[in-house]
Amino acid sequence: MGTVFFMPFTVYILYSKSIDQFYIGHSSALADRLYRHNHSGSKSTRKANDWILVYTETYQTRQEAVNRETEIKKRKSRKYIEGLVSSVG
Repeated sequence: MGTVFFMPFTVYILYSKSIDQFYIGHSSALADRLYRHNHSGSKSTRKANDWILVYTETYQTRQEAVNRETEIKKRKSRKYIEGLVSSVG
């Protein structure tokens, strides 16, 4: 048997100072995804180009990441997102 390649999925929160907004997403290729967010590769983040990564959580499956992303978004709470971000130390 060969080695099993593990590709983690990351739930991430980005922040743009210029528009004072957060963005929540998930990806298995975070560096590439962040690059695309800052270079008009996403309709949701096209309005700014100064997105910075402020929070991450890692999951073993895409479904776990999607579920967590949805959970964060359903809260519709900037205070909750700021709490997550500030918990990173």
